[in-house]
Amino acid sequence: MSKAIAVWGKDRVVHFLWQHVLLVISLYVMTLGVALCVRSCLGSSVISSLPMAFSMAGADGLVPALTIGEYTNIMNMILVFAQIAVLRRRFEPVQLFQLLIGFLFGALIDLNMALTSVFDYSSLPVQIAAQAVGCTVMAFGISMEVRCGSVTMPGEGIQVAVSRVTGMPFAKTKIIIDCTLVALAVASGYCFWGRWQWSIIGPGTLFAMFYVGWMVKVFGRHMAWFDRLFGYRPGFRRYVCGLARFLFTTTKGH
Repeated sequence: MSKAIAVWGKDRVVHFLWQHVLLVISLYVMTLGVALCVRSCLGSSVISSLPMAFSMAGADGLVPALTIGEYTNIMNMILVFAQIAVLRRRFEPVQLFQLLIGFLFGALIDLNMALTSVFDYSSLPVQIAAQAVGCTVMAFGISMEVRCGSVTMPGEGIQVAVSRVTGMPFAKTKIIIDCTLVALAVASGYCFWGRWQWSIIGPGTLFAMFYVGWMVKVFGRHMAWFDRLFGYRPGFRRYVCGLARFLFTTTKGH
């Protein structure tokens, strides 16, 4: 009996590790899409619109000079604290892991902003292509992230929290919160520069609001391969030992 329990426990640990390896991959894909949307200068995605506004204001010396990823981290912290305020005793402590996921999300945004900086986005066709590819990649990453089944992202968590408390359908709550973030980004443009910043909230933002959700549904019908990958149980110990043996042999040979 004790041996069976030990095997079951090991299986859970392996599943947990594999689940979060795939989660990190999905977050990387999502943030690559976010970075491409920002680079397009046609309007960022909803989740990055407010951090982008503050990051641009920081570059002009109007607020602390932080990156988009760092302002995303601050926003995610606020969203988690908002969930605590809304749910109170119904807030599950495990959801505090949203802070870790949110921090990783912000760090990956900055990584992908650096990686995508090597391209020239000055021409309109390239900007349109960057926006379209970015939204598609983001939708693909979201489709994977949803299937990982870990804690929600802070942006999704606040939507779930408000929906639970108010009884509104989740889809309606999502629209309201997305519109609120966009409105705050527009307002920040007027506060910082006295005008609408089309590079932050532009036609690309409106495109992303509709296209990403539609593409998530399209990808969702073709994710059986990911479900099989998610159900795979890799032998981490065997792979790590094999890699260590290979490296040791190679080093010894030299």
